[in-house]
Amino acid sequence: MALAALVLPNLANAAASGKPSASRAPACATPERPKSRGYDSATRKDAAFNREFRHCFTTVDGIQMHYVIGGSGPQTTVLLHGWPENWYAYRGIMPKLLPGRTVIAVDLPGLGDSTGAPSNYAAATMATYMHDLLDRIGKRHGVELVAHDIGAGVAYPLAAEYRQQVSGLFMIDFPLVGKNLRFADFSNVSFHFLFNQQSPLAEQLVTGRERQFFGYFYPTFSHSPHAVPSPGAVKEYVRTYSRPQVLHGGFEFYRYWNQDEIDNKRLQQKPLTIPVRMISEEGFLNVMLAGAQGASPSATGVEVAGSGHWLAEEAPRRIIEEINAFYPSK
Repeated sequence: MALAALVLPNLANAAASGKPSASRAPACATPERPKSRGYDSATRKDAAFNREFRHCFTTVDGIQMHYVIGGSGPQTTVLLHGWPENWYAYRGIMPKLLPGRTVIAVDLPGLGDSTGAPSNYAAATMATYMHDLLDRIGKRHGVELVAHDIGAGVAYPLAAEYRQQVSGLFMIDFPLVGKNLRFADFSNVSFHFLFNQQSPLAEQLVTGRERQFFGYFYPTFSHSPHAVPSPGAVKEYVRTYSRPQVLHGGFEFYRYWNQDEIDNKRLQQKPLTIPVRMISEEGFLNVMLAGAQGASPSATGVEVAGSGHWLAEEAPRRIIEEINAFYPSK
């Protein structure tokens, strides 16, 4: 007990300090001691990860934001995860994105190992937290966004509100509500769209049963014959969503979709001028692309044959190829 009490705080300090270690990752820009316990549970013994990447923590408007950074290239690629995931959704493809890039995978406010309660969970509010975080760590221009699921919902207002900061929007499998797409158009496609909106019933039914709920959810939306997400990823996601605040926060993202629809209609009065790309799971491109073209009429898209919702794990090579084609090395 005494040894653990000495060692664990020192490890946390080292992770947050930004001081050089075995990692080649850049130092944390504004290092802080992590408030989230177990933030490195999935990576602590991953030597390959720890050579290239570093966990960092920065407080923005009362929320301690957790992000993982690696690389020193001139292009900044920011990865935003979906639900029910965290930054770890990109673990398998992040090393392949490093050449020529600085790669930053963020836990959305209120999710993963980002701690604290946001003022609300509207995508436009989440975008402001993201803008402030990127500004704090010196990424004020030319940010290339890659965003999956609800992360894409946050990425759009980030790109629309902070146009000098973002140079491209690459979205993965998300129905972006706004002038071309309403929540009512797809609310019956999956049980979770309406279930997640039931407050506080969703929390009451899932609390204490997180492993059973998410263990059912992940394979239901996968087309892979293998376990996707992988057992290690599921363990990592369940670790964070077993926290009451994170479980609640994940559901709250869905409860603000009507507000997102209103906000996006306003933002879409001024179309994006940056490149926009939508990657869809098999069978849903028409819906996904319609939403993207509400933000940018020139948005392009493609669906990945044989893939379900978890494209970074189900089709990692294809996603890497698509990202590299959309954001070519400069």
